Amino acid sequence: MEKSNKPLSDWLIASDIDGTLNNKLRLMPKRNYKAIQKFVYDFGGNFVLASGRSIESMRYHYKKLNLKSGYAVFTNGAGIYDYANEKILWLCPMKENLVDVVKAIAEKHKFAKVQIVKPTEVCLVKPDIAAYFLAWSSKLKIKKFKSISDVPPDNWCKVIFTGTPAMMKTIYNDFISANNGESRNLMFSSIFSFEVVSFDTNKGIAVLKTAEILGVDKNKTSAIGDYFNDYQMLKNVAVPACCGQAPYKLKEIAKLVTCHCNKGAVAELIEYLISNRDNL
Repeated sequence: MEKSNKPLSDWLIASDIDGTLNNKLRLMPKRNYKAIQKFVYDFGGNFVLASGRSIESMRYHYKKLNLKSGYAVFTNGAGIYDYANEKILWLCPMKENLVDVVKAIAEKHKFAKVQIVKPTEVCLVKPDIAAYFLAWSSKLKIKKFKSISDVPPDNWCKVIFTGTPAMMKTIYNDFISANNGESRNLMFSSIFSFEVVSFDTNKGIAVLKTAEILGVDKNKTSAIGDYFNDYQMLKNVAVPACCGQAPYKLKEIAKLVTCHCNKGAVAELIEYLISNRDNL
C-alpha cells in the first residue's frame, strides 16, 4: 500500500460496530462519521471495522463510511475481508478436531437448533422460525440440512446453538469437558444462544493481522469496543479504548474510557489520538 505523509498515516484504529460505532438504536452518530472522515482523509489514518457480524451484514457500514482501505474483521475475528477488491485476505476456520467435537455435542442435544456460519453462507440444521430469522439477519446465503453430519466441514467460522437457557448451560459444560477446561473459544450471546469458534479466533489476533497487512506497527494500533468479545482486541493494541457503558473488565485495561456510544464514542477516541499524536 502506498505510504502517505499525513500525520496519522502510520496509525490503525479498529472499531466494533454495535454499541460502539453505532448507538443503542443501531444508528451512527454524525459525530462519529465526521471524525472518521477527518482521521482517514485529513490525517491519513487507517480505520477498519471489527465486528461479530458477517461480511454481508457489514457491507452497508463499509459503503457508508467510504473507507479507503476497505478492510474489515468479520465474525468476531474469524477472517479479514477486503471490500474494495471483494476477497477474503485471511481466514481462521475451525480445525477438523473441533468440528468433530461440535458434531458430537450437536448429535447429543438433538432438540438444540444449530447454525454453522461460513464466510458466504449459513448452514441450518433442522431449523425453526427463530433460526431462520437469525440466519436471515446475517444476510448470507441460507442452506438447510437434516443432520449436522451432512454439513460440509470446510470453513466453519462459527457455530451457534439456540435453545432453552438450561440446554445452553448443559451444552456449554459439555464443551468445557471436551476442551479439558478451556473456555476461550466459547461465548454466550444470550440466555438462549451459545457460540463456538476456533481456538485461534478473536478480534485481537485479526486486528493485528490487519495491521501487518497494512504495514502498521503494533505500537501504532488502537481499538475501541463495548463488550466482552472486544476484550482481546483491546488487550492486543497499543491504545485500547472502551465506551462509557462498557463492563468494568474492559475499563480496567483501557487507556481511554470514552462517552456512552450514543454520544459519539469513536469520535472521542479519534480526537484523543489527534490531540496526543506527538506523545503516543
